[in-house]
Amino acid sequence: MSFTIAPETPLSDDVRALVSELNTWALDQTPREFTHHMTVDQMAQADTTVFIARDASGAAHRHGRAQASWRRLGRSEAHVHVAGCAQGGLAGQIVAKIESLARQEGLQRLALETGAVPGFAAAWRVYERAGFKRCGAFLDYPPDSPHNIYYEKLLTT
Repeated sequence: MSFTIAPETPLSDDVRALVSELNTWALDQTPREFTHHMTVDQMAQADTTVFIARDASGAAHRHGRAQASWRRLGRSEAHVHVAGCAQGGLAGQIVAKIESLARQEGLQRLALETGAVPGFAAAWRVYERAGFKRCGAFLDYPPDSPHNIYYEKLLTT
Protein backbone atom coordinates (compact mmCIF):
# COMPACT_ATOMS: atom_id res chain seq x y z
CA MET A 1 0.00 0.00 0.00
CA SER A 2 1.33 3.45 -0.84
CA PHE A 3 1.16 6.47 1.41
CA THR A 4 1.74 10.16 1.13
CA ILE A 5 3.40 12.02 3.96
CA ALA A 6 2.80 15.74 4.15
CA PRO A 7 2.50 18.62 6.61
CA GLU A 8 -1.07 19.17 7.83
CA THR A 9 -3.01 20.99 10.48
CA PRO A 10 -3.39 18.95 13.65
CA LEU A 11 -6.83 20.42 14.21
CA SER A 12 -8.73 18.11 11.84
CA ASP A 13 -10.94 15.45 13.40
CA ASP A 14 -8.91 12.51 12.10
CA VAL A 15 -5.62 13.96 13.35
CA ARG A 16 -7.20 14.71 16.72
CA ALA A 17 -8.24 11.04 16.86
CA LEU A 18 -4.69 9.90 16.04
CA VAL A 19 -3.24 12.08 18.80
CA SER A 20 -5.84 10.84 21.27
CA GLU A 21 -5.01 7.21 20.43
CA LEU A 22 -1.30 7.86 20.88
CA ASN A 23 -1.79 9.59 24.21
CA THR A 24 -3.97 6.76 25.50
CA TRP A 25 -1.37 4.20 24.42
CA ALA A 26 1.54 6.18 25.92
CA LEU A 27 -0.24 6.53 29.25
CA ASP A 28 -0.66 2.75 29.34
CA GLN A 29 3.11 2.34 28.90
CA THR A 30 4.60 5.03 31.13
CA PRO A 31 3.56 6.79 34.37
CA ARG A 32 1.76 10.06 33.63
CA GLU A 33 4.49 12.25 35.15
CA PHE A 34 7.02 10.77 32.70
CA THR A 35 4.78 10.87 29.61
CA HIS A 36 5.58 13.92 27.52
CA HIS A 37 3.29 14.60 24.62
CA MET A 38 1.92 17.60 22.81
CA THR A 39 -1.74 18.47 22.56
CA VAL A 40 -3.18 19.26 19.14
CA ASP A 41 -3.43 22.91 20.24
CA GLN A 42 0.31 22.92 20.97
CA MET A 43 0.96 21.22 17.64
CA ALA A 44 -1.02 23.98 15.89
CA GLN A 45 1.45 26.69 16.98
CA ALA A 46 3.49 28.48 14.31
CA ASP A 47 6.78 26.94 15.53
CA THR A 48 5.52 23.37 14.96
CA THR A 49 5.06 21.31 11.80
CA VAL A 50 2.89 18.18 11.83
CA PHE A 51 3.31 15.38 9.28
CA ILE A 52 0.52 12.90 8.58
CA ALA A 53 0.68 9.70 6.53
CA ARG A 54 -2.38 9.09 4.37
CA ASP A 55 -3.25 6.13 2.17
CA ALA A 56 -4.40 6.39 -1.46
CA SER A 57 -8.00 6.97 -0.37
CA GLY A 58 -6.94 9.95 1.76
CA ALA A 59 -7.52 8.22 5.08
CA ALA A 60 -5.05 8.99 7.85
CA HIS A 61 -2.90 5.93 8.53
CA ARG A 62 -4.04 4.45 11.83
CA HIS A 63 -1.84 1.36 12.27
CA GLY A 64 1.10 2.53 14.32
CA ARG A 65 -0.47 5.97 14.71
CA ALA A 66 1.78 7.29 11.93
CA GLN A 67 2.07 10.97 12.55
CA ALA A 68 4.89 13.16 13.72
CA SER A 69 5.58 16.74 14.61
CA TRP A 70 8.59 18.85 15.28
CA ARG A 71 8.85 22.09 17.20
CA ARG A 72 11.60 24.52 16.36
CA LEU A 73 13.81 25.51 19.30
CA GLY A 74 15.38 28.72 18.16
CA ARG A 75 17.30 28.89 14.90
CA SER A 76 19.38 25.74 15.15
CA GLU A 77 17.37 22.95 16.79
CA ALA A 78 14.06 21.13 16.66
CA HIS A 79 12.33 18.85 19.15
CA VAL A 80 10.85 15.85 17.33
CA HIS A 81 7.69 13.96 18.35
CA VAL A 82 7.11 10.76 16.38
CA ALA A 83 3.88 8.96 17.16
CA GLY A 84 4.08 5.27 16.66
CA CYS A 85 6.20 3.13 14.43
CA ALA A 86 4.22 1.97 11.47
CA GLN A 87 5.02 -1.18 9.56
CA GLY A 88 6.83 -1.18 6.26
CA GLY A 89 9.20 1.61 7.14
CA LEU A 90 6.53 4.30 7.25
CA ALA A 91 7.82 5.75 10.53
CA GLY A 92 11.32 5.88 9.03
CA GLN A 93 9.92 7.73 6.01
CA ILE A 94 8.25 10.24 8.31
CA VAL A 95 11.51 10.78 10.22
CA ALA A 96 13.30 11.27 6.87
CA LYS A 97 10.73 13.94 5.89
CA ILE A 98 11.35 15.74 9.17
CA GLU A 99 15.11 15.59 8.67
CA SER A 100 14.83 16.84 5.10
CA LEU A 101 12.75 19.85 6.12
CA ALA A 102 15.07 20.54 9.06
CA ARG A 103 18.08 20.55 6.73
CA GLN A 104 16.25 22.84 4.29
CA GLU A 105 15.64 25.26 7.14
CA GLY A 106 19.29 25.10 8.19
CA LEU A 107 18.76 23.41 11.54
CA GLN A 108 21.80 21.75 13.06
CA ARG A 109 20.27 19.33 15.56
CA LEU A 110 17.14 17.24 16.04
CA ALA A 111 16.38 15.92 19.53
CA LEU A 112 13.63 13.69 20.88
CA GLU A 113 12.39 11.91 23.98
CA THR A 114 10.83 8.47 24.00
CA GLY A 115 9.77 5.89 26.52
CA ALA A 116 12.22 3.49 28.13
CA VAL A 117 9.95 0.44 28.44
CA PRO A 118 10.00 -2.44 25.92
CA GLY A 119 6.80 -1.17 24.28
CA PHE A 120 8.94 1.58 22.71
CA ALA A 121 11.57 -0.78 21.25
CA ALA A 122 10.24 -0.35 17.70
CA ALA A 123 10.64 3.41 18.07
CA TRP A 124 14.24 3.01 19.24
CA ARG A 125 14.99 0.98 16.10
CA VAL A 126 13.45 3.64 13.86
CA TYR A 127 15.52 6.42 15.43
CA GLU A 128 18.74 4.42 15.47
CA ARG A 129 18.32 3.37 11.81
CA ALA A 130 17.84 7.05 10.98
CA GLY A 131 21.16 7.89 12.62
CA PHE A 132 19.95 9.21 15.97
CA LYS A 133 22.22 8.56 18.96
CA ARG A 134 21.23 8.37 22.59
CA CYS A 135 22.06 11.51 24.54
CA GLY A 136 21.35 13.19 27.84
CA ALA A 137 18.16 14.96 28.81
CA PHE A 138 17.38 18.30 27.17
CA LEU A 139 14.89 21.10 27.74
CA ASP A 140 13.13 20.45 31.06
CA TYR A 141 13.09 16.65 30.82
CA PRO A 142 14.17 14.76 33.95
CA PRO A 143 17.87 13.87 33.59
CA ASP A 144 17.84 10.61 35.52
CA SER A 145 14.44 9.19 34.66
CA PRO A 146 14.19 5.41 34.33
CA HIS A 147 11.11 6.01 32.13
CA ASN A 148 12.63 8.21 29.41
CA ILE A 149 15.33 7.86 26.77
CA TYR A 150 16.70 10.80 24.79
CA TYR A 151 18.05 10.86 21.26
CA GLU A 152 19.71 13.45 19.05
CA LYS A 153 20.93 13.73 15.50
CA LEU A 154 23.41 16.36 14.42
CA LEU A 155 22.66 17.69 10.95
CA THR A 156 25.92 19.45 10.28
CA THR A 157 27.46 18.73 6.90
